[in-house]
Amino acid sequence: MTTSPTARQRLAALHSYAAVNREDFTGQNLASTRTSRLRFTRCSFTGADLRHATLDGCWFKFCDLSGADLRGASLREVSLAGCDLRGADLRDTDLTGARLGSVNTGMPPLGLTDVTGARFGGATLRNVQAEGVIGWPPGHHGNE
Repeated sequence: MTTSPTARQRLAALHSYAAVNREDFTGQNLASTRTSRLRFTRCSFTGADLRHATLDGCWFKFCDLSGADLRGASLREVSLAGCDLRGADLRDTDLTGARLGSVNTGMPPLGLTDVTGARFGGATLRNVQAEGVIGWPPGHHGNE
């Protein structure tokens, strides 16, 4: 009898630039997941445990990461477009070179990334680009 792989194992097995569409990872334990350069579209990570995950270079488009725990995660050069990060815990994450922005839906102001209430204490924000973002913390200009 074989057991099906966990979500963490499935993500780790995907090759670079693989597309992950409309998957629901709500509340799942994805701590220490190691993957890179995946393309997530319309996926839900609501309340997921992504502590110490390595998601370098991944693209997130219209994804829900609200309430996700990303403490200590490596998010170097990620792209977050039209994503919901309200209340996400991004303390001590490495967001070096990350791009947070919007998706042109043709109907402004829809398609914006929302980081309202997200926690960024201790996060590395070197060279972060943040345009079309709701709730970006005052004083965080992306060059810290």
